[in-house]
Amino acid sequence: MNNSRPNIGVTGPDKGGRTAWWFTRFAVFLHGGHAIHIQPQKGLPKEDIHGLIIGGGADINPDRYGAEDLRDLFSKDDKVSNFRRFFNYLLTIFFFPFIYFLRKIFSASSEDIDDNRDELEFALIKEAVDKDIPILGICRGAQLLNIHFGGTLYQDITSYYTEVPRIHSVWPKKRVEVDENSMLRDILVFQRVWVNALHYQAVDELGEGLAVVAKEENGIVQAIEHTERDFVLGVQWHPEYMPQIPAQRRIFKQLVTEAGARMRK
Repeated sequence: MNNSRPNIGVTGPDKGGRTAWWFTRFAVFLHGGHAIHIQPQKGLPKEDIHGLIIGGGADINPDRYGAEDLRDLFSKDDKVSNFRRFFNYLLTIFFFPFIYFLRKIFSASSEDIDDNRDELEFALIKEAVDKDIPILGICRGAQLLNIHFGGTLYQDITSYYTEVPRIHSVWPKKRVEVDENSMLRDILVFQRVWVNALHYQAVDELGEGLAVVAKEENGIVQAIEHTERDFVLGVQWHPEYMPQIPAQRRIFKQLVTEAGARMRK
């Protein structure tokens, strides 16, 4: 391994989740990082971790936030040329079926609660926060960040989609509005972005020190970030499944950059 590459811990389940791992690993490598897969059965890695990605997956146990289990396309900007938009569109047409079938083949069901994973990831988040290590939460990971800081979740957001259909797709079909004064806006460059949607839970009450920095038109939270820390960011979508979109790649680039700075301290 090249010692100049910061180590980025990437969490996932023991069973399934391989497609997300492969795409996240590629995104980290592309921007100069070394991804280390962290799973409950493996436990904590021996290597020093300079950045942390909490990946998507199973629902978080609602006991963690004091609730009962309910079960008991693209950035549009005047600066972007029509040719570039069309090129990104063609890339998405190519990537969409590839990613879709990989997830179908290699992803396990994420409906069951995974207490072992919850415990591991909350411990990792606490350690990363204590050591001021940059954190990116993806989908479930964004929800975990909110709970860590004392927030809660909507366990089922279906009722929010009465006037517009609920989108569930790896294709970037959902438009979100990004806070123009946020770190996320600086990373993405754009204020309106098209993202994918693979979730049916979302942030409800916001955790301490966090700010909502992206929403969809019905008010569902799509991204959060910590206002008093350098890089604690949670996005409800899956940027790893959109490698063809430069704005989404920049999320990983910024994480690796922050991790590299942390490694050199």
